[in-house]
Amino acid sequence: MKSDKSDAIIPAKKKHRFLKQLKANHQLLIMMTPALLMAIIFSYIPMGGIIIAFKRYNFQLGVFKSPWVGFANFRFLIISHKLWELTRNTLLYNIVFIAVGLCFELTLAIMLNEMRLLKFKKITQSFMFLPHFISWVVAATIMMNLFGDNGVVNGIVKSLTGEKWNLYSHTKIWPIVMVAMKVWKSAGYGSVVYLAAIVGISPEIYEAAKIDGANIWQRIFRITIPVLRPTIIIMMLLAVGGIFRGDFGMFYQLVGNNQLLLKTSDILDTYIYRSMMSNSNMGQTAAAGLYQSVLCFITINVFNFIVKKIEPDYSLY
Repeated sequence: MKSDKSDAIIPAKKKHRFLKQLKANHQLLIMMTPALLMAIIFSYIPMGGIIIAFKRYNFQLGVFKSPWVGFANFRFLIISHKLWELTRNTLLYNIVFIAVGLCFELTLAIMLNEMRLLKFKKITQSFMFLPHFISWVVAATIMMNLFGDNGVVNGIVKSLTGEKWNLYSHTKIWPIVMVAMKVWKSAGYGSVVYLAAIVGISPEIYEAAKIDGANIWQRIFRITIPVLRPTIIIMMLLAVGGIFRGDFGMFYQLVGNNQLLLKTSDILDTYIYRSMMSNSNMGQTAAAGLYQSVLCFITINVFNFIVKKIEPDYSLY
């Protein structure tokens, strides 16, 4: 009887503690409500659409009345013999995007922080942000006008050598082109997070380092980068979550349906889009999307597990 009373008291205490915490933090909970509702409406409720991947979707019957087909929709990825190639391209491109982008973003943030001329700093920062606000449609048009058959560069090369040079016919160079375009468009805007973290470093630390005789490189590698370590890890974790999801706008607008470039520049997103446009099978498209999501889910959990083992304070959960 004594143990029964104690078991009854423990849930009551927990309930009382929960209500007390709820009352104490009610303002923060109210502020969090819009974001929570947004996540539920736009992230969790649409997850019910996963069942389309296991059905032969019919627009007239709808989601729930369409017939089940099991894993038949996943067969088109396997029998197409392109699953490994597409997965490899998507993964390798994103790894390079994350690594090269991180280097450029850190470099730009540190350079901006070290600038002493305020006007020049503002002008430079504005030019760095500009590519982020240019759509991939406009960027692709600029590329075509520069390096296409009738582009400026091709015209100059032809006038000098008498031969045409079309960038869109050289498949081996396109991975470098894609990385360069990605860095050009996103590095400036991505450096904002690191610049904000650098600004938060106390100036007294730098002044003390100067008094001790540390030069600019020693201050960067001994103070700035170590302080940015938590921010770098968190940004890496967030980027890894979408490592199997390519930038559809970039790949589709720059490459399009150029069959010469698809071998080195085709990713899961563009292949799924072309498959949907050709056969209008929503079940197969949903299956490919689910395949991507599962890969991303596994990757971020593995990466977070590794970070948690090495630096528990920097993990997401």
